[in-house]
Amino acid sequence: MSDKQQVCSFMVDRYLFGIASHRVQEVMRYKPMTHVPLSPPQVRGLINLRGQIVTAIDLRRCLDFGDHERGWDPMNVVVYSDDSLVSLLVDEVRDVLEVSSSQFEKPPGTLTGVAHKLILGAYKLDDGLLLMLDTDAVINLGQDKLIEPGGQLHNETG
Repeated sequence: MSDKQQVCSFMVDRYLFGIASHRVQEVMRYKPMTHVPLSPPQVRGLINLRGQIVTAIDLRRCLDFGDHERGWDPMNVVVYSDDSLVSLLVDEVRDVLEVSSSQFEKPPGTLTGVAHKLILGAYKLDDGLLLMLDTDAVINLGQDKLIEPGGQLHNETG
């Protein structure tokens, strides 16, 4: 049994992130999005992927890196989520890397904030760190109920 894993890597801000390649359906250039009213700020919109509606989540917003300058078109990393697909918007797509469990370390206990919730750990590479993203945590981030039981809109600001 091999302890090797293939990871789809990409850049968000100046950091190298990765997702297990078996979770990735495809990578594609920017696609026009339709804004969703009342959605959390990290949900940039919906895209039409060959007839299937896919939610686009902005990783810059999830990680509190702020928005890119106007005119920037993100790349889409389309990942499997339970019974649907979700697009993760990233700055730049990199290579598929093969990593070993001996290179992996869990995040330190001193890591706090959003990074603590979204980072599974890091692989030590020759030229830096590959931060492993918890895809499920990203997808669930900010999915506070906007509609309360009984159909009433929930106002998140009070």
